[in-house]
Amino acid sequence: MDALCGSGELGSKFWDSNLSLHTDNPDLTPCFQNSLLAWAPCIYLWAALPCYLLYLRRYHGGYIVLSHLCRLKTALGALLWCVSWADLFYSFHGLLRGQAPAPIFLVTPLVVGLTMLLATLLIQYERLRGVQSSGVLTVFWFLCVLCAIVPFRSKILSAVAEGRISDPFRFTTFYIHFALLLSALILSCFREKPPLFSPKNIDANPSPETSAGFLSRLTFWWFTEMAILGYRRPLENGDLWSLNENDRTHVVVQQLLETWEQQKAARCAAAFKEKVSGGEEEVLVGGQARPREPSFLKALIVTFGPRYVISSGFKLIQDLLAFVNPQLLSILIQFISNPSAPNWWGFLVAGLMFVCAVAQTVILNVYYRQIFGEALRLYSAVIGVIYRKALVITNSVKRESTLGEIVNLMSVDSQRLSDVAPFLNLLWSAPLQITLAIYFLWQNLGPSILAGVALMVLLIPFNGAVAMKMRTFQVEQMKLKDSRIKLMSEVLGGIKVLKLYAWEPSFLEQVEGIRKDELQLLRKATFLHAISTFTWICTPFLVTLITFWVYVSVDETNVLDAEKAFVSLTLFNILKMPLSMLPKLISAMVQAMPSP
Repeated sequence: MDALCGSGELGSKFWDSNLSLHTDNPDLTPCFQNSLLAWAPCIYLWAALPCYLLYLRRYHGGYIVLSHLCRLKTALGALLWCVSWADLFYSFHGLLRGQAPAPIFLVTPLVVGLTMLLATLLIQYERLRGVQSSGVLTVFWFLCVLCAIVPFRSKILSAVAEGRISDPFRFTTFYIHFALLLSALILSCFREKPPLFSPKNIDANPSPETSAGFLSRLTFWWFTEMAILGYRRPLENGDLWSLNENDRTHVVVQQLLETWEQQKAARCAAAFKEKVSGGEEEVLVGGQARPREPSFLKALIVTFGPRYVISSGFKLIQDLLAFVNPQLLSILIQFISNPSAPNWWGFLVAGLMFVCAVAQTVILNVYYRQIFGEALRLYSAVIGVIYRKALVITNSVKRESTLGEIVNLMSVDSQRLSDVAPFLNLLWSAPLQITLAIYFLWQNLGPSILAGVALMVLLIPFNGAVAMKMRTFQVEQMKLKDSRIKLMSEVLGGIKVLKLYAWEPSFLEQVEGIRKDELQLLRKATFLHAISTFTWICTPFLVTLITFWVYVSVDETNVLDAEKAFVSLTLFNILKMPLSMLPKLISAMVQAMPSP
């Protein structure tokens, strides 16, 4: 990288600790500013481009007329492209004059110029696809401004210190570039008008979420009006917004039915192909394997899986950010214990901790909004599909499937599926958090953490046995519930005969007997769930206590100072969340297993 930055009057090293860390007035080298800081937003946009183009290809929002806002955005993008190419041509001009500029002055304007051209084209492509507010470009402009703040300050300090401007042309083009970036960021916060020929919203009280911009969705600003109204007076039914179009039953049910029909059509095609290609030899040998039956669980995954994948991305970012604050806390404690450290270290670490906490909160709430909204969509789709199927089944099928089973499918099984849906990401998130927490604790406390890990490992078989027993109780409870609802439907259907022969006490005794068996199973399952939950709640405290005790006891030189104690407690608090959520995940999965 030093060779890329060159040498001479405008050349510099890529990194200089004396300039960046060990000083009261920190700064970054010109090479670092012109390379990594300038390339970081470009790398982000080019990395996000394939997924974003795939999303735009499938997004059909309509066509937005070229507005004044869009013209300004496009003009700013074109000007940024022109400024970058002006820097490139200026470097070529110096090369022709024999000045031989550093290679970084050729590479960076080329990369930035191509990226600005890409951003300009994306603005127009989003308009053609009906995107009113672009989150990808808003983040890109924000990163550009954020990375440009450092050279903005550095160039002014350098000019003041030297009493002159070493490179007036690049100095001028940079500040023009910065002003254009700041303008582009401000304009990206505004939302475009609705697409042309978009369907007119006939709802009396439509949800503002559908028309909210990227920043409004990110900060939930669109909900502020409802929160203020609820603070002023109790909310009424007329105050509530209508459902979004994508959340309505007729939309989600149709999506699930289309996926289900595609699976059935694929199975029929496979069966027909096997029948046509089959011959006498296949009959003698035994034939090929029969095509698999359509899987309702697979249909659910295909229909609602993509949104869960997106939510998994938010969860991954949040989990990684959770482990940044303990490292920053360790640096802050080291700064406090070092009187000779520069003051700006403390301000920088405190600011980074605040930014990290805010980003973690925003991302976590966006994740919760998406994952629970998707769980409700799944719940509505499952109930709608079962209800439609119940209306068209034949009499022969009705004899095989009782009314109690159908009611249980709509009331109980669909609820179990929607309950387990928000916790599915814990299948990979909990092991990831536990692994990272143990890794950082090992760096902090050494092998003593193995005592806490051993305790967690010993508790796994116990909780596994509890989960298997709870699953057995759940299956038995569903069978009893089916028989009870079947008996109640027969009682209601023949109520005249029961009244005529005075059979009410006999049937009441039968229903109460089944209900007593259900309550007994519920008591056992609840007791086991309470034991499992209590065990996992006590686990973080016991792990912390045992780890600290072993760490202090194994070696007299091990001192539990402030840094190790506070950082370890922070990591143990992070470890507490996945350990406390694991019993909920196990319980929800055990209850949902019989449903598909």
